[in-house]
Amino acid sequence: MEVEDGWEICFLEFPNISCWKMHYTWPETLFIDIALYTISVLTVVLNLLIIISVSHFRQLHTPTNILLLSLAVSDFLVGLLLMPIDAVKRTHCWFLGDFFCSLFWFVSEIILSASVVNMVLISVDRYVAICYPLHYTTRITVNRVKVCVCLLWFCTVAYNSYFFNLHHNQQEGNTDYCYGECNSLSHDAGAYLTLLLNLIVPVTVIIVLYSRVFVVAVSQARAMRSHITAVTKQISVTKTAKKSELKAARTLGVVIVVFLMCFTPSYFASLGGHDFASYSTAYFILYLYNFNSCLNPVIYALFYPWYRKTVKLIVTLQILQPGSCEANIL
Repeated sequence: MEVEDGWEICFLEFPNISCWKMHYTWPETLFIDIALYTISVLTVVLNLLIIISVSHFRQLHTPTNILLLSLAVSDFLVGLLLMPIDAVKRTHCWFLGDFFCSLFWFVSEIILSASVVNMVLISVDRYVAICYPLHYTTRITVNRVKVCVCLLWFCTVAYNSYFFNLHHNQQEGNTDYCYGECNSLSHDAGAYLTLLLNLIVPVTVIIVLYSRVFVVAVSQARAMRSHITAVTKQISVTKTAKKSELKAARTLGVVIVVFLMCFTPSYFASLGGHDFASYSTAYFILYLYNFNSCLNPVIYALFYPWYRKTVKLIVTLQILQPGSCEANIL
């Protein structure tokens, strides 16, 4: 088999059935690998700091932070599991077999689904906090949020288990794919159902809720600046709303916007496979989603003073001191 320019066979011992891979020069490969693995390590470390912070310090045991903890867990798994494997897949063919290929996509879909549902729950949390502040403390409690997070992970595992079996069976029965290939499900009912449940429905819910949050937050901010004293229902809500809630809404709004910017194109690219664009462009778009997991803790560091304080306490090992969990963080 003649090798095309810029491409080479994955497995020379199976020239007739082997897949093809992009050929990169050594300096180019080294530079890209260092960048990808550095981002992977940063993603793991930064999100691990969030997990330790929210888990250890009792002042941070709030409903919103519990949701951030769940999101940090999914981001942590992205850096620990998905980023290194995706980095290998960029230049090398799949050599672990069909079962582990299906398992990889199974884990990927679980993490993806969990991240999306986390964003929806964060939007719901901010919607209630801003639009119904008088009822927030009674409707959104720590225990209820913990139950929701547990259900979130359980349902994503159960839901994606079906597609794990479907993908594995499809790979076994597929005679039209080359040796060393590991692609996600595409162009079938399962993929389009996943598109509906993982993209269209949650993104619509997020946009609708945060549009309402934005409108109410702007009206509250204007009311507080102008010191309106008229006794109306809207002003009563305005007086009750705290500035911290508005700031949290803005911060989490940035998180959600960045998430949508990174997530939406990568999801369409995964559905379209390599036909979505050129090989390099398609993988670059797919990496956008993974890179979002590294951006989230950076956003927290920029907007949340408590995150910077807890990182200092963790790095200096002050959390090992007795009673450190009761430290004043806020």
